[in-house]
Amino acid sequence: MIKIAVLGLGRIGQRHLEKINENDEFELVGGFDIDPLVNRTMSENFSYFFTDSFEGLMDCKADVISICTPNGLHAKHAIACLERGFHVLVEKPMALSSRDCGAMIKSAENANKRIFVVKQNRFNPPVVAVKKLIDENKLGSITSFQLNCFWNRNEDYYKNNWKGTLNLDGGTLYTQFSHFIDLVYYLLGDVKSIEAKGRNMQHQGIIEFEDTGVVLLEMENGALGTINYNVNSYESNMEGSLTLFGTDGTVKIGGQYLNELEYQKIRGMDQIQISAGNKPNDYGSYKGSMSNHDLVYNNVADVLLRNGVISTNLFDGLKTVQIIERIYSKIHGGGR
Repeated sequence: MIKIAVLGLGRIGQRHLEKINENDEFELVGGFDIDPLVNRTMSENFSYFFTDSFEGLMDCKADVISICTPNGLHAKHAIACLERGFHVLVEKPMALSSRDCGAMIKSAENANKRIFVVKQNRFNPPVVAVKKLIDENKLGSITSFQLNCFWNRNEDYYKNNWKGTLNLDGGTLYTQFSHFIDLVYYLLGDVKSIEAKGRNMQHQGIIEFEDTGVVLLEMENGALGTINYNVNSYESNMEGSLTLFGTDGTVKIGGQYLNELEYQKIRGMDQIQISAGNKPNDYGSYKGSMSNHDLVYNNVADVLLRNGVISTNLFDGLKTVQIIERIYSKIHGGGR
């Protein structure tokens, strides 16, 4: 069994605890949060070692540390864990700068340890199906694409926590939509050039960055695409969709969470049938991306126990951050 501890026990950290306890290839050996009340609550629900001492967690007998702390702390915490000899599973985004990602990669190489980056939307059934179509050249040459990310994040979501701050949150593309940016890279390859505009339309005095953005991308393979995103959808999430136009087919992955194959016309092929997949992460007042953390942990076990292939490696995590950095550089005129 793989011994594992969780660093950061907020909503996503608690989701990690649930999935670890459901997987018989993992043994949960500890958890850490800066809030003593959270640690006491976790101790009541799970009979394991919970501490508000970071050093205490570093002394636990773990093979892997899952990092579920605020975005701006991912690099600091990952490097500390790697230097202590742990493998690391880090929530999205990998970090808030490519420089920090590079420092994490260097630490992993020096310690000869793995970094796993959580990109659970790669496991969505329609994403798996479309990736297979592209790999088998069923869509022909992809000439253009459109990514729409229309969610709701209201004032209550940002109240009294790190979300909405530039230093710890980083921006809408990091916290809400980095999974979507990852899928553009995963399905279409690297980005050649970017133009972008962004603005805070409805969250003045609430967040320190944009809530709305429009992006134009030219990919290295020649495809042109747009990203339209905001967190201003009235009352609830509206849509997360990616449409691909190829010379031999058109497909749209849609739903609220890239969880449906909404449209498909492919030369010489019948309609593809896919499973419904997991439900989105439900946090009560709002929902996140699809809850595929069980599949993320299956991949960690496959890699560490059976020499399997990592689903999202440290360079994939770096690429997502680099693309977001380039978009924000355009939005902010070269600096933030």
